[in-house]
Amino acid sequence: MTAVWVTIGLLTVGTVAIKAAGPVALGGRDLPPRLNGVVARLAPALLSALVVVETFGHGHELAVDESAIGLLAAAAALAARLPIVVVVLIAAVVTALLRAL
Repeated sequence: MTAVWVTIGLLTVGTVAIKAAGPVALGGRDLPPRLNGVVARLAPALLSALVVVETFGHGHELAVDESAIGLLAAAAALAARLPIVVVVLIAAVVTALLRAL
């Protein structure tokens, strides 16, 4: 077995353990209402942070490049209430065209 498969196996076991920790710790009880609000906002906050880091982060610097313009095009398409597939296509095309120039 290679080191890659050992790593994948360990990450799988770790992921299952982390996901099981919540239900095991709560024992069938509901979360307190204040904690429900935190959990509901956690995924969007993490996704936003990921988008910002991947768009503007280049090593230890912040930079505005083609991907930032593509993100801006996606935001404009979302503001125009276009379907999400069209939004993704617009962002990809704008970014690709700017990189080709």
